[in-house]
Amino acid sequence: MANILNLETATTNCSVSVAVDGRLVAIKEQNTSNYSHSEELHVFIADVLAEASLEVSDLDAVAVSKGPGSYTGLRIGVSAAKGLCFSLDIPLLSIPTLESIAYQVNDETVDFIIPVLDARRMEVYSAVFDKEHQYVRETRAEIIDGNSFKEYLQKGRVLLLGSGAEKCKAIIDDKHLSYDSSIVPSAREMAQLSYRKFVSNDFEDVAYFEPYYLKDFIIQAKKE
Repeated sequence: MANILNLETATTNCSVSVAVDGRLVAIKEQNTSNYSHSEELHVFIADVLAEASLEVSDLDAVAVSKGPGSYTGLRIGVSAAKGLCFSLDIPLLSIPTLESIAYQVNDETVDFIIPVLDARRMEVYSAVFDKEHQYVRETRAEIIDGNSFKEYLQKGRVLLLGSGAEKCKAIIDDKHLSYDSSIVPSAREMAQLSYRKFVSNDFEDVAYFEPYYLKDFIIQAKKE
């Protein structure tokens, strides 16, 4: 039996879950523009472990969202995950942020799922998945224009989801395109993905693992 703690801090959503053999048993999250991760993350960890009737020593692995996303958020999540893994001598797992977003969609009418996270100016972080959540195109940072994602729109229906969807909606006009800007990365979807990595022994080097920033960072300050 694998007890895995999942930490998602790549965006405004501070999200923590516990899963047993890939089955979600407890989750706590708070999505706020104030970036409450530094204050809430360890409180949430204690709360979900208590809800799952587990002690920290019962954990078999810790999974963390690897990015792309907020520099500060990623650093907080990775630091917490590495600290637990070091102290407990358990494996560290990393989950691509955009992949866990894609797993929130189960819609047979959609041919391509494109998670987009807002970056600077007219940029987004994006990746492309098919309806079975398999990668079609790797994660990249790109500047949005009227021709963005055209090759996928020519092949079928496309869903853009995530914090960058509104930015795209203002520029890309196509009848095969739909949007959902309300979706944020969550530790809920990490449960299945982290268990899959655990079973296949796909572990990170705790000493040397770094978040996937994708490009130079800008530290995001809290809003008053």
